[in-house]
Amino acid sequence: MKRNRTSPLAIVALLASTLAAPAQDKKALVFVVNGASDFWKLAEAGVKKAQEELPNYDLQFKYPEQAAAAVQQRLMDDLVAAGVAAIMVSAVDPKSSTEALNRIGGQVPLFTTDSDAPDTNRVAYIGSSNTDAGMQAGEIALKAMPDGGKCIGFVGLPGADNARERIDGMKAKIAGSNVELIDVRGDDIDMTRAKRNVEDALAANPDINCMVGFYSYNPPRIYEVLKEAGKLGQITVIAFDEDPITLGGVREGSIAGTVVQQPYEWGYQGMKLMAAVLEGDMSMIPENKLVIVPTAIIDQSNVDAFEAELKQRIGG
Repeated sequence: MKRNRTSPLAIVALLASTLAAPAQDKKALVFVVNGASDFWKLAEAGVKKAQEELPNYDLQFKYPEQAAAAVQQRLMDDLVAAGVAAIMVSAVDPKSSTEALNRIGGQVPLFTTDSDAPDTNRVAYIGSSNTDAGMQAGEIALKAMPDGGKCIGFVGLPGADNARERIDGMKAKIAGSNVELIDVRGDDIDMTRAKRNVEDALAANPDINCMVGFYSYNPPRIYEVLKEAGKLGQITVIAFDEDPITLGGVREGSIAGTVVQQPYEWGYQGMKLMAAVLEGDMSMIPENKLVIVPTAIIDQSNVDAFEAELKQRIGG
């Protein structure tokens, strides 16, 4: 009788493929950011924490090659083609990307974070109230400049909802006071341009006594330029987010205060929310589809405690 023999190598290959199958069956949940920035390290840490609690999912964190709506859209198209189960995105330019975002949202559940796209078919937004954050920046300005002042703002993507809402929120808070926001300059998340914008503004406006950095990397560029110009401490600086240079400036008093978000919670809660929705649980989504994670003001009184918490979350 002729017997079929299976070689040891074939058996090993068969076992390997059998063991690998469950991993391949895991649904992928992807967090897509708007551009390269250290700000997103905390969100990435939150995603890693969520991965520990969602072992049946494959959680991924993606950066587009550059901060351009078309590049970000191509990345999401590629993710959908690869079979991901859901996407959370900080849209580069929501106003001009409605059709593209709806296309993505028509194929997989789409969630927004950081910068919302309320006119799309996104399932929900999880992140800050950028209007409230802008009002907190105005609060810092009013406290730091009781006699008034002229401010110039700096931001990455002026057309993004998070930028517009922060600017509008600050303007609403300082309305009727002697503090003015006279201009805001965009840089498209280009670090060289961001610094040059501060240099140009300082040279063209010798009478300004306040600068506002609306994106995480803007305050460090302001700090660098003012230090190089010998004006650190002479011009009030109002910041957003928790870049180490920003927190150092707050500690030494050269930055009046910074409005911080909780991107760690966006990553952590966002992944848990997406997994729940995929499993048919919509209980965590409010009627207005906005899951708001509060912002806070950090100044000299609480900066040390805040920074210690950050270091614990990202492992130093």
